[in-house]
Amino acid sequence: MKKKKATSWVITGLGATVTGIGAYVGGPVGAGITGFGLAHIVLGTLDMFRPSNRR
Repeated sequence: MKKKKATSWVITGLGATVTGIGAYVGGPVGAGITGFGLAHIVLGTLDMFRPSNRR
């Protein structure tokens, strides 16, 4: 279970980095990059709360 949470944190951190890059770039391309990063933040956060089936 520890590995799963670590992966979720990495995905969330990567999303935050990409979101920052998108904000820096600006314009329509920056908006696309920002949306991509925000999607990773949301999915990484949701993955942290998903129950695990490991035994």
